[in-house]
Amino acid sequence: MTPLRPSDEPVARLVRAAGGDAGDRDAAVAALGAAAVAGLLVEEVLARCDPLPADRPVRLGLDLLHGDLVLHHGLTVAAGGVTAEAGAPDGPAGRIRCSLTGLLRALYGTRRGLPDVEVEMCWPPLEAVPGWIGAASRATECVLGAFGPGDAGLDRLAVRYGSDKWGALHWYTPHYDRHFAALRDEPVRLLEIGVGGYADPDAGGASLRMWQRYFRRGLIYGLDVFAKPGVTGPRIRVLRGDQADPDLLAEIGRGLGPFDIVIDDGSHVSRDVLASLRGLFPHLRPGGLYAVEDLQTSYWPAFGGGPPDGPAETTVGFLAALVDGLHHQERGGEPGPFDRTVAGLHCYRGLAVVEKGANTGPGAPAWVPREA
Repeated sequence: MTPLRPSDEPVARLVRAAGGDAGDRDAAVAALGAAAVAGLLVEEVLARCDPLPADRPVRLGLDLLHGDLVLHHGLTVAAGGVTAEAGAPDGPAGRIRCSLTGLLRALYGTRRGLPDVEVEMCWPPLEAVPGWIGAASRATECVLGAFGPGDAGLDRLAVRYGSDKWGALHWYTPHYDRHFAALRDEPVRLLEIGVGGYADPDAGGASLRMWQRYFRRGLIYGLDVFAKPGVTGPRIRVLRGDQADPDLLAEIGRGLGPFDIVIDDGSHVSRDVLASLRGLFPHLRPGGLYAVEDLQTSYWPAFGGGPPDGPAETTVGFLAALVDGLHHQERGGEPGPFDRTVAGLHCYRGLAVVEKGANTGPGAPAWVPREA
């Protein structure tokens, strides 16, 4: 099993502080150190920068102010993305200046809005101006756009980060948006089983990056049977292990939960899906959502599937039993382990979303006839 390390604690503390008042933000900076906070915020900005066509790399300066301290960073905006390094850049096309805590509030706070920003353009010689203006403007907009709330729809974010949850193969993102939209501005904890990329340590993570951008204050965890050291992000942590290992699931739940959202996009083998559901659902908070993808594999023997009423327990057969459990008061008999804690079940083609909540209300009154 992968040992659980509190490596998310610094960014988790910043998320909490950003949702508080100015004193909370100043205290977090004092505790973590201004340079460390600046590094985390710059990493977040880079993760939010959208790619843009650039015929030439553009260098920008980013100065983060905290009291008398000025923390300089150099940003390089290019067609392949945006990179950063500490220190003032040589010959930048422009400089962006804002307060450290203002950027903290803009990125992670509940009150959206850009911080007070000062932009200074460093003009080149006259003969270079015509081609310079467009490139410098696009690069500056790219960085400043990452300071804002980033309300791009989930369909677009799936395409932006290369997730297969929308388009061609699956069409899940409209359903996810319907269920998750109310949580976009909350400090959610999301766990997705299955990182993608199979054995390649640097491949996969598209959906994790999509969720990191969608949930601007969320902590995003991935679980995969393969090691994924190359899948990183300012609020992404990847764990290695088997999704059917009950001890691992219990350790993850105790160490990182309770979760607001769990998404199973792992092996799609029914026995693994059900092992994860049984192991992690207790570590989902009340009101949380548990999603299971690729339900079609429940009918395929290669994934341990078959007819729902066949000898093997399948994912779809289990979900159908949850519908009976929703009505356990009327059904009669002893409630099962999920009957009192599943408040809703939403099914779509290939996707189910299970809502956790109390299902303990009274059934129909006794005088309603049960028999014909």
